[in-house]
Amino acid sequence: MIRIATVGTSVITDAFIGAASRTPGIEVAAVSSRDGAKARSYADRLGVAGAFAGLDAVLADPGIDAVYIGSPNSAHAPQVAAAIAAGKHVLVEKPAVASAAEWDDLVDRARRAGVVLIEAMRTAYDPGIGAVREQLGSLGVLRRASFHYAKRSSRYDAVLAGETPNIFDPAMGGGALADLGVYGVHAAILLFGEPAEVSASAVTIATGADGAGLAVLRYPGLIVDVGYSKITTAVRPSEIQGESATLLIDHLASPRRVTRVGAGGPESEWTSEAPVDTLDGEVARFVELVGDGAAPDDDQVRTSATLRTLERIRQAAAA
Repeated sequence: MIRIATVGTSVITDAFIGAASRTPGIEVAAVSSRDGAKARSYADRLGVAGAFAGLDAVLADPGIDAVYIGSPNSAHAPQVAAAIAAGKHVLVEKPAVASAAEWDDLVDRARRAGVVLIEAMRTAYDPGIGAVREQLGSLGVLRRASFHYAKRSSRYDAVLAGETPNIFDPAMGGGALADLGVYGVHAAILLFGEPAEVSASAVTIATGADGAGLAVLRYPGLIVDVGYSKITTAVRPSEIQGESATLLIDHLASPRRVTRVGAGGPESEWTSEAPVDTLDGEVARFVELVGDGAAPDDDQVRTSATLRTLERIRQAAAA
């Protein structure tokens, strides 16, 4: 049984704790926050036995095998490094760190320490993406794809009122690309590989963060556009267009309806009753890797390629 402690007390950590409670082989033994009283209150609300005041206390406990890091993006890299140095396995929320170079360094440290490190990217382990991958070959030559994730954040009202919440604070690693655009970029990497060329444009809001944006990823014979926004909401599906048929994907991060459309209209449909945005797949993968002692090479390479592409998108949008 893997005894894991969480770092951070946001909604995503709630979701992780829920997923862990449904996954055999792992137990959330404790939560942590810089404020000990907040950690205790959070633990009581979610039915977790342990509560720590700060990461150092977590890492000093020999009864903790692993940590889930769900803190603000800017805190990920030093926290992951500290956990690896303490001999703990790490599941770190997306985006794992700010750059591919940082990630590659942490991967090297994890390998030398003999611990598992993967990014908590739900798209990679969701059954809906598996269904998409299985049908790609039936579409003929792939020519176009349009991936998007746009959902107006409730915290945007705070920005309009002159505040700077973490998710819209560049200093905290916030912004639409890091929070939502990463899903489309990751899906493109997973399905098509790393792009040959990247162009992009972004909408900058009052905090200095990107509130919305569009990236174009170019492959030989294939163009993929990735749209993202935290200040508007999208209501149309994503799609992958081949010369023979098109796939419609209802929810990019957690597909629950994948429809193959041919020249004569819809031909087949894959559906799932699993909850949208479930983290169960990533937790199960983490448990598998820790239990088997396997090297998560594919997982780590995919994260590195995604982070490298995010960097290219930021550079292009700033040009």
